[in-house]
Amino acid sequence: MNLTDTADLWWKNAVLYCADVQTFLDLDGDGQGDLRGMIHRVDYLADLGVTCLWLMPFYPTADRDDGYDITDFYGVDRRLGSAGDFVELVQTCHSRGIRVVVDFVMNHTSDRHPWWKDAVRSEDSTYRDWYVWRSSTPPDTSKQVVFPDKEDAIWEKDTASGQWYLHNFYRTQPDLNLANPAVRDEVMRTMGFWLQLGVDGFRIDAVPFLFAEDQLPKRERRFPHFDPHEYLRNLKAYAGRRNGTAMFLGEVNLPYPEMAEFFGSGDADELSMQFDFIGMQATYLSLARGDVRPLVTALRERPPIDVGSQWANFLRNHDELTLDKLSKAERQEVFDAFGPEPEMQLFDRGLRRRLPPMLGGDARRIRMAYSLMFSLPGTPVLFYGEEIGMGENLDVPGRLAVRTPMQWQPDDNAGFSTARRRALVRPVTQGPFGPDQVNVGQQRGDPESLWSFIQRLISRYRQSPEIGWSQVEVLDHPDHRVLAHLCRKDEWALVAFHNFADEPVEITVELPGVARGTGLVDLLTTGPAPRIEAGPRGRVSTTLPAYGYAWWRIVPEGDRRIDH
Repeated sequence: MNLTDTADLWWKNAVLYCADVQTFLDLDGDGQGDLRGMIHRVDYLADLGVTCLWLMPFYPTADRDDGYDITDFYGVDRRLGSAGDFVELVQTCHSRGIRVVVDFVMNHTSDRHPWWKDAVRSEDSTYRDWYVWRSSTPPDTSKQVVFPDKEDAIWEKDTASGQWYLHNFYRTQPDLNLANPAVRDEVMRTMGFWLQLGVDGFRIDAVPFLFAEDQLPKRERRFPHFDPHEYLRNLKAYAGRRNGTAMFLGEVNLPYPEMAEFFGSGDADELSMQFDFIGMQATYLSLARGDVRPLVTALRERPPIDVGSQWANFLRNHDELTLDKLSKAERQEVFDAFGPEPEMQLFDRGLRRRLPPMLGGDARRIRMAYSLMFSLPGTPVLFYGEEIGMGENLDVPGRLAVRTPMQWQPDDNAGFSTARRRALVRPVTQGPFGPDQVNVGQQRGDPESLWSFIQRLISRYRQSPEIGWSQVEVLDHPDHRVLAHLCRKDEWALVAFHNFADEPVEITVELPGVARGTGLVDLLTTGPAPRIEAGPRGRVSTTLPAYGYAWWRIVPEGDRRIDH
């Protein structure tokens, strides 16, 4: 492969790190994280090896949905800092080789947004048609509700006008009407504003919900039907004109065939990347069973993608750990294994836990899971605190259980803030995964810590662009406890093994197209890298310990890459 291509399509082998400014580092001592605190941790991210920082919403908000209910798309929440602080953060990140991606939330506004306030004053308001209204009584939509603990329908009656407005999320988040050309123009202006401030791309929230007018009866539609895919192509082209390397990362939790449509018609002319929700859910089912077949099925069903597109691999994000694409019986298996108590579950479809507590703190399984995530074709995405093995705080309600303050030091406030405990934006996690046991300060200096292991995975991943540039190639063998897969791009290739069993397993595979005598070098062992040679028909054998893992680079004749 041509190594210089990795500079043009930077997201193909990036390492993304998702952080919430509000819970990362409080520099001014008011109990809220802030942008200046984030600036003070840019070197920490660079040291870890992060190449792209994804910021959760930092805009002015009514604070009813942890920042996703926005009152001004052009601003910065004053509790977090100023626009000047944001520009300084972007500049500091860029100086360390870190790109910045921001959450782009244009499906809805807060009901405290000036547009909505104007829209509900009068049916003649300029902003009335910026939202989705209907006069006829809506049908039962209880099965379409995203948050069944708070809502029983996606339409809410406005008592002043007697009309209903659409809200796919909370009733305090009325949906914008992207069928309205004026709204689409505003979306572009908003995107252009943040691109002008230096951002490198957008994580686009709730993509399937963006096209709301289709919810209306045809007789009540105020605008001609528009093609959502054509609109995404126009948006991507616009971003490309403003910033030639802008990346769109989409949240599209749909079956694979429908996800594939959102990549576009070629060359990533719609979304650049999409989270692999199906692969993530299959991973947890395989972990619960100690059987890789669910994951193998998911990986083999991944649609082929063009060179400009990419899958985003993750084990945890900021929402509930959704299991909605599993069958009810499969979901129950994962619940039984990793969240058997009702307070660990959410919406009857997911878990509000982090990975280390779900795996009982077993360092072997935790490291195997992250080794797997980094070795699968695609781009790895870390949620803040994963690099040290943070746990959740089940005393915090709902999805916020995993959005607790970052644990920097072993003290009462985890080194997050000097404010009094009751002033913190959210309580610090307590118990075996609290800051006394899990913190950055202790782990950064320990070569055997999880932090050091994640740093090593990031380094090896960055040295192996074939991982990000390849399609899935699962290798056949008879033992269902071990996943063996090949990442291959032209002359560069890597084979990885992951043992999901609690006992050692010996595995033998044949590497297609690999000649006898071809060298393989171990990428994960510290110290001098062990080397082996492929046997007849590219046969390779290895013994993996319980929950063991291995990455072997296939070294063709004349390869000039450094082993580590």
